Amino acid sequence: MSRPIQISTHPLPFLLLLEWLLLFTVAITEALSIHFRRFHTLPSLTLISLVCFGLLGLRMPTGKPIHKILYTALEILFILFAGIVSGRGIRLFPFLYIILVIRSCLIFQLPGRIIVTSLSFVLFILTLIHRFQHVPDVPVLQERLRFTLLSFALSFGLSLVFVLLLMNAVLAERKIREKLAIANEQLRQYALRIEDQATLQERNRIARDIHDSLGHSLTALNLQLETALKLWQSNPAKAQTFLAQAKNLGSQALREVRQSVSAMRSDPLHGQSLEQAITALVTEFHHSTGFSPTYYISLQHPIPAEVQTAVYRVVQESLTNIWKHAAANEVKIDIQTTVKSLHLKIQDNGRGFALNQNTTGFGLQSMRDRILALKGEFQMSSTPGAGCCITATIPLPRLFA
Repeated sequence: MSRPIQISTHPLPFLLLLEWLLLFTVAITEALSIHFRRFHTLPSLTLISLVCFGLLGLRMPTGKPIHKILYTALEILFILFAGIVSGRGIRLFPFLYIILVIRSCLIFQLPGRIIVTSLSFVLFILTLIHRFQHVPDVPVLQERLRFTLLSFALSFGLSLVFVLLLMNAVLAERKIREKLAIANEQLRQYALRIEDQATLQERNRIARDIHDSLGHSLTALNLQLETALKLWQSNPAKAQTFLAQAKNLGSQALREVRQSVSAMRSDPLHGQSLEQAITALVTEFHHSTGFSPTYYISLQHPIPAEVQTAVYRVVQESLTNIWKHAAANEVKIDIQTTVKSLHLKIQDNGRGFALNQNTTGFGLQSMRDRILALKGEFQMSSTPGAGCCITATIPLPRLFA
């Protein structure tokens, strides 16, 4: 069940302030007019009706329809009592019907709001007729009375319609803002989940790389050192050979640590241009593997930072896969831009693989995701014994094209 609308939970506090202002105006006007009336029929009950009507606005039902109907009926009862008591009743009774329509918009849906607005207009007309029923039966006065009633009825009817439309617009806007706030919060939660998932995947990849490469190198290094210690007294020459192999394993482990650290950097380019970063990456690859990839880079148009980072990561991951798995001795890298897009091609002459068996690894999936995230196209072709070719096309925004 929905909770009642109270002062602390009022959806539109300024409406509550407006309601109190209208009630205060009605009460002050009624109190000032009492002094000038000759006949007063229970004026205190009139003010009590106003107070009770005002107190009803401090707690409005939003649950069962029967509660809303009874609440509205009680409001109408107080309005009628205040409008017809004391002979002529209070003068600004139309304000009470405006408050009634405002409250109905907070507790009813559109059909209920229209019913309450129509009922308010009918009761307003009946109250006016009751007020002027003792006017002398003079043709001139009767004509003026009809004109006055018609003018009041049209003015008040338009006022009620305006209040109804205004309340519908305000509530609709508030509902849209609430939905937007909920949607923004959901998007924020989704973004945090995606970020956490991406971080976890990157950590898993780095952990796997450390276990597969660095762990293997350190294990082999430990064995070489243990063997060298055992042979140091009996066969120093052979122990020196094992020490040399241990040194090579230590250098390899150091390179793998550097690669893992490079993979974890948030800004892999370090303020360099893409061409400079790729050149440094190729140089590092040459020092690690002993052969140097050939590359051609033609960047004739500015490239957004996120595109540069994605291209760098794809090239980095491709070279890492080639070094670990392809056993290639020739690698070609081609990066070019046109007015509308950037084109990347990485090709090697390694052992290749079957696409239906080796396309779900984290490295390949990571490259594909980076390109697709930029609304680009990613393709890979490979067959056993014929190397591998990776191509990617990334659209460039008009601002940069």
